[in-house]
Amino acid sequence: MRRAAWLLAGGLAFGTGPSGHAQEPPPIDEAAPVAEPPPTWRWKLADRPVKVVVLAGSIGAWPKQPYAERLQKLCRHVEVKNLSKVGFGAFQLRQRFKQQVADRLGELKAPGRELWLVFQGGLNSVGTPARTNHDIREMFVLAHAKGFKVVGLSLTPWGDEGDKRWAGIAGLKYLRATSRVVDFVMGTLSPAEALGEFTRKRAAGAEAAWQADERADVAVDLYRSALRAVTAPLRDPAPLEKALAKDRAWQAAHADLAPEARTAALQADAALAAELPRWFMRTELRSFDHIHPNAEGHRLIAEAACPSLPASWGCECPTTPPPPTPTVKPQPPREQPPTDLLVLLYPAWLRALLGGSP
Repeated sequence: MRRAAWLLAGGLAFGTGPSGHAQEPPPIDEAAPVAEPPPTWRWKLADRPVKVVVLAGSIGAWPKQPYAERLQKLCRHVEVKNLSKVGFGAFQLRQRFKQQVADRLGELKAPGRELWLVFQGGLNSVGTPARTNHDIREMFVLAHAKGFKVVGLSLTPWGDEGDKRWAGIAGLKYLRATSRVVDFVMGTLSPAEALGEFTRKRAAGAEAAWQADERADVAVDLYRSALRAVTAPLRDPAPLEKALAKDRAWQAAHADLAPEARTAALQADAALAAELPRWFMRTELRSFDHIHPNAEGHRLIAEAACPSLPASWGCECPTTPPPPTPTVKPQPPREQPPTDLLVLLYPAWLRALLGGSP
């Protein structure tokens, strides 16, 4: 329970340790898939021929009016099965899709049915973006091989001034890792940019262009959407520039640049670090932390996806323009409370979801 609560509270798979320093996840053993009980779910709505599996981490598993539920209400031909799972990164979600869906296709497939996967995971493993993209790509390939088409919903904005991972220049790492996963799902990266060393695992070969089955059929950018705090105050770039100039990792990465180019890179990175609060989720759309959207955030996710969804889904998308984005006041740094205290502060339904006493 403690690990599940930590994950929901924003720890993610690459979270902070007792000292507050960022930690990377341990290597993943592909030979040891996540053990889950045999699936028993079935499609139930005979009058809805478009069958949609939604797969994500704890954002998708949100129990109060999640976007999966909203999509079924917006799209009259669609029956949705939400298989999202709290704490699961891309590798675990890939295994879940195989066990819950691909391995029992005979039970799920039938004449006249249109099969879709809506994928919106990877934040729990975003600290290793190349590996995360590899696992998402493998899932897309498997889904297409089993007769599914794919809607790729990108990761949503996350981060907060009170989260040590985003303090000062440290946040550049998480912005870039998140953007790398987002841009892969959106199809704007080359295989080498998205996958790094994992390009060698592609059936088409490391140097080949993207194959159709490796990419989402429909891609929706939630990271650069109405969920973003685009009017949040900027940080002061001057101390950020000084911190970068003293940072040994930054120095090593830019050691080969000529002085003018090095100065330009320093200023560009400091400006980007100053913009980090504008990549966070809007405060009024947050639930119990800066990662998980509340009911209004889930509404915006469903409505952002709706116009891009296939005509066969029969979606009736809202036409009311979204409210203007308010200015977000900067949040003062704060200590992260102990995990047990966080659990006590959760509402009863969330404590029950985590397996604790209500």
